[in-house]
Amino acid sequence: MKFLEKSDKEIQKIAQPIWDNLVKTSNIKDYGGFTKDFSSQMLYGANEVELGKQWANNKLLTSLSERQEFLGCIRRAQFITVLYKQTSNTIQGEFLGRLVLGVEDGQVKVFGATIY
Repeated sequence: MKFLEKSDKEIQKIAQPIWDNLVKTSNIKDYGGFTKDFSSQMLYGANEVELGKQWANNKLLTSLSERQEFLGCIRRAQFITVLYKQTSNTIQGEFLGRLVLGVEDGQVKVFGATIY
């Protein structure tokens, strides 16, 4: 079965360990761990200095709760966007986590990751 034809449940099984890793490594500001699943396009724009600035200037990015709620998937072109309801250990409220997955060189890679 092709990546884009997988069910939401199948995509969730692929995405969850990637999202968990992003949360864990963002909290401890681990650049190498954070970028390990990035596509070459994402690596180009996510250099260590820029990520360091984001971690220093945005408390949310270093206080993410390890618990989140999977909301679903959106498919567009060659990508699948996985949405999460994300919380913080120190900032009140709920945030939208967005993970964009695609296939590069036969492997599922991160083409986008944001928290709103």
